[in-house]
Amino acid sequence: MAVNMDDDDVPLILIWDEASSGLLSNEDPERVEVPSENGGGYDVVINNTPVPTPGVQDYRTQYGTLRQSWEMNYQEAAIYLQEGANNDKFFTHPRNPKALAAYLFAHNHLFYMMELVTGLLLMVLSLCEAPAVPTLRLDIYIHTTLELLALVMVAFELCMKLRWLGFQTFIRHKRTMVKTCVLLLQFVEAIVVLVRQLSHMRVTRALRPIFLVDCRYCGAVRRNLRQIFQSLPPFIDILLLLLFFMVIFAILGFYLFSQNPSDPYFNTLENSIVSLFVLLTTANFPDVMMPAYSRNTWSCVFFIVYLSIELYFIMNLLLAVVFDTFNGVEKMKFKSLLLHKRSAVDHAFKLLVSKQRPTGVSFKQFDGLMRFYRPRMSARDRYLTFKALNHSSTPVLSLQDFYSFYAVTGLKWKARRSGEHWFDDFPHTTFLIFKGINILVKSKAFQYAMYVVVAVNGMWILVQTFMMHDGSFSSGTVPWSYILFLTIYGVEMLLKITGLGPLEYFSSGWNLFDFSVTLFAFLGLIVLAFDMEPFYFIVVLRPLQLLRLFKIKLRYRNVLDTMFELLPRMASLGLTLLIFYYSFAIVGMEFFVGVVYPNCCNTSTVADSYRLLNYTVGNRTVVEEGYYYLNNFNNIVNSFVTLFELTVVNNWYITMEGVTSQTSHWSRMYFMTFYIVTMVVMTIIVAFILDAFVFRMNYSRKNRDTEEEENGIVFETEVSKEEVDTVLELYKQTCAPASSISSLQGVLSAMDRNGHTSLVFLGRRSRTKSDLSMRMYEEEIQEWYTEYSQDSGCPRLERQLESLQSSVNQPPPDHVRLRSQTVG
Repeated sequence: MAVNMDDDDVPLILIWDEASSGLLSNEDPERVEVPSENGGGYDVVINNTPVPTPGVQDYRTQYGTLRQSWEMNYQEAAIYLQEGANNDKFFTHPRNPKALAAYLFAHNHLFYMMELVTGLLLMVLSLCEAPAVPTLRLDIYIHTTLELLALVMVAFELCMKLRWLGFQTFIRHKRTMVKTCVLLLQFVEAIVVLVRQLSHMRVTRALRPIFLVDCRYCGAVRRNLRQIFQSLPPFIDILLLLLFFMVIFAILGFYLFSQNPSDPYFNTLENSIVSLFVLLTTANFPDVMMPAYSRNTWSCVFFIVYLSIELYFIMNLLLAVVFDTFNGVEKMKFKSLLLHKRSAVDHAFKLLVSKQRPTGVSFKQFDGLMRFYRPRMSARDRYLTFKALNHSSTPVLSLQDFYSFYAVTGLKWKARRSGEHWFDDFPHTTFLIFKGINILVKSKAFQYAMYVVVAVNGMWILVQTFMMHDGSFSSGTVPWSYILFLTIYGVEMLLKITGLGPLEYFSSGWNLFDFSVTLFAFLGLIVLAFDMEPFYFIVVLRPLQLLRLFKIKLRYRNVLDTMFELLPRMASLGLTLLIFYYSFAIVGMEFFVGVVYPNCCNTSTVADSYRLLNYTVGNRTVVEEGYYYLNNFNNIVNSFVTLFELTVVNNWYITMEGVTSQTSHWSRMYFMTFYIVTMVVMTIIVAFILDAFVFRMNYSRKNRDTEEEENGIVFETEVSKEEVDTVLELYKQTCAPASSISSLQGVLSAMDRNGHTSLVFLGRRSRTKSDLSMRMYEEEIQEWYTEYSQDSGCPRLERQLESLQSSVNQPPPDHVRLRSQTVG
């Protein structure tokens, strides 16, 4: 594939704005001039249309301006592609140099880290503010000053966003406006606390997670929240149905059981509704039924029918509806992101083509793009990426080639070994030994022999643990079985590293797992031998070896693969749940701090759970302790523990009734609302796990006959010595830094060292759910592309670019102001 080295390529579309008149030219601020194709004049760009004007004959004297024009296009194209990858809407795209400067300032990792630290600081302050954790309490002046400092940082972030977006776009951005309103409210409250030197009821602290959620690093949390809100309409419909039946049964229960003086659950309509709400969680069953059941055994029919309808039918219907909605939302989200990326590629492509080549992107322009999109990527990797994209082996990338941009740019490139094995260059005798080891570790007999060893080891650990009396290890002694099995695992690990080679061995996730467990087992041996008691927890990790048995059956492997794929998303869902915990914890502390204590709630039906009594019987002191007074809202840590217990729902009504007896009946609304919110989030989590597992099963079933690469996505490309020389010459002409040239010179050195005229490189990256979705929805994706093309006119893109080139022969209109936008 030839590499184009022309220096006189002229951008077909020039990015310009009235406000940026001093950026590209030092002459007339009203005009933008770029050399025309024939060298006899300059073109201005008006509404995306180049118009020829008379000018200097030799445009090479203006090479600096031309190069600066290209640099602007490279940067803007990179911004579009980043917006496509981050799913940022194009209406937030910077429109002028001032906006661009603010955009670049706000889109770097230092700024992202500042956002993250600020959000975390505001939330962590709840540990120090009243009611504070006793050991972390700070003076009001100190924690309020820290809060104001963090709020000033948030205000600075919003000012940069305002400068980048502009006022009109800023007020259209809903999330930013919500953040601004919360900031103003928090600012006023913090100043009031600082002036009065006294903290008042600040329920608005529950809104602090908004600052963390808006951080760039919390994009997954924002997506989770968006999915929760998108799933709410059908959820609310079923929830209203559930509450409707609950009210009907509450009225019926009141009429049936209120005459029983020994039944406290249905003596009022309010208690009937609360009792049936708690019964929905099964926390008070069968206690709630027993008073009525003791008088009339037929009363059990009421509770059986209620639980059958509410718990076993409507609750499962709720999960089914949420799962169906979630499945549709996931698919639409994938479609939206896919088409958004395609649109970003279209915008970037327009900015990278030249008038000489209006239908393709040369390597020179692609290299300029990658300097902004991936600044740390070496020149070698940029060229390999260009080759991987180029399916037609022509000097330029077509639009169809460029559509694969996101699939290729994340690849990590390494030269492929010339031989089949890593030991091919060893002496013959050594080669035969290593070849035998390679055959051994790849054989089925070796794998199943190790499975047997793992199973025997598991049974031995079970027997050994059963024979222990107190769960403690004998100090200074190491069981012979521990040494035996560790030796077998160590020999297996060394054989695999020797036979497969270090690179191939550590590229497998299962091998990494085996290596980690064996390493921990070796550390456990040292712990036992030297009686290092604080590190005995390492010894407990030995049973993890049993997970290797799951590799035997395909279904187990699919389950584990799904689990590992879910871990990042599950972490974001866990963080989403913690954010809800934080908000409810703040509200709980403001209303219920100091409410619960030992021997409170004496007038409540749950008084025994809060009792703390000490009395003497003979010579022995007896302590009766209910422990539930520990479930309080006296600080943020206790509040989190209490809320987790409420999430589990076992005996959660005891906590609710204890607080209610000390405050008012309206306190139940807090606990019921928390249960409903956590039910929504937990249902979403269950739906997500079901969706991921079903998706994986369907994918495996659909691609059963297709050979899959174990190491993820793999691209292969071959580079010849002549190509590398040509690219090196291009970099020397453009005065590229020495680091760029050195990476290419390393390729030449490798060729000379091995006596080859070409090298084959493999680009690898891990397989993502997006890659699996591309395979699953292969047929539908083509329909989406057709629909997108009809809506946006993308099939006509190349013809539009050609028409832009032909328009240079038209005379320019008089007195035009120069302005172009790449967003239609």
